[in-house]
Amino acid sequence: MSPAAQILATLRKSNHGISGTDLCGLMGVSRAAIWAHINNLRQSGFEIIASPHRGYELISSPGKIVAEDLESRVHEKQLIGKRIRVIESTTSTNDEAIKYASGPEPEGLVVLSELQTQGRGRMGRKWSSPKGKGLWFSVLLRPSLTANECTQLTVAAAVSLRRAIIEITGAKTDIKWPNDLLVKGRKIAGILTEMQAELDCVKYVIIGVGVNVNQSGDEFPEHLREIATSLKKITGVSINRTTLAEAIFREMDKDYKRITHGRFEEIAQEWAINCETLNKDVDIQTGHRRITGRVESLDEAGALLVRTQHGRIERVMGGDVTVSK
Repeated sequence: MSPAAQILATLRKSNHGISGTDLCGLMGVSRAAIWAHINNLRQSGFEIIASPHRGYELISSPGKIVAEDLESRVHEKQLIGKRIRVIESTTSTNDEAIKYASGPEPEGLVVLSELQTQGRGRMGRKWSSPKGKGLWFSVLLRPSLTANECTQLTVAAAVSLRRAIIEITGAKTDIKWPNDLLVKGRKIAGILTEMQAELDCVKYVIIGVGVNVNQSGDEFPEHLREIATSLKKITGVSINRTTLAEAIFREMDKDYKRITHGRFEEIAQEWAINCETLNKDVDIQTGHRRITGRVESLDEAGALLVRTQHGRIERVMGGDVTVSK
């Protein structure tokens, strides 16, 4: 955790302020260093007051996403979000995360951007990512899984996102296999999982997430206005993006640890309860194949099991799903 993040974490824990002397003792730095970090935080938009009797107090945080702010909220034993990079603009946060993944960066890194100019979803589709309106981020993982088992990570991300959205907003959220979250039948979030693997050795997995948070109706491209929505449109109020991101990282971390400890079945059960695709008749376009049948369950690797009209069980790892009317 950076010194600025340490200061923010300490100020949040202190209900009645903390003196500069105590901060120096906790962090092992000079008063001048404390003052410099406080001044930088103020310039980033944090309202921090100082008084002779109460010391430093955190009054408010900026509306924008600040790496130090998010890092200060992450539990010390949490892997996902312990290291955070925030950038103003990029083509895609997955592109940025892949650059880090190719080097020695440990897993758990989160890359967020206020704007994506070429945000993408599955099948090469573009994901609308307006500046300051959503959460556009990617998580770098290095799991001890086979390439086929990495489908579990997409399933887990959907379950984690659903819990966090409900916790912060109360909006009833459904999962649409393989990578979408819906509120009232409209897309609120999407997941794009990319990886590099050799035979059965997975070098890294990037989980890209887009959450529509504070867009108004006219901020969606016209072709998306009937199929997408935002949490602000659903709830009628602006959502604090940092608070939502904090909850998402916490829930993703819990589910990643469940997977690494061999407890994917627990995630699959939660997915089954909340997936609107389960027990529905579907058409799935996967590559050049079209599969028609009824969705029965997930298997142990996270693939969809579909019983076709001929009675066979098809194991589907990905594809475009249309629920039959």
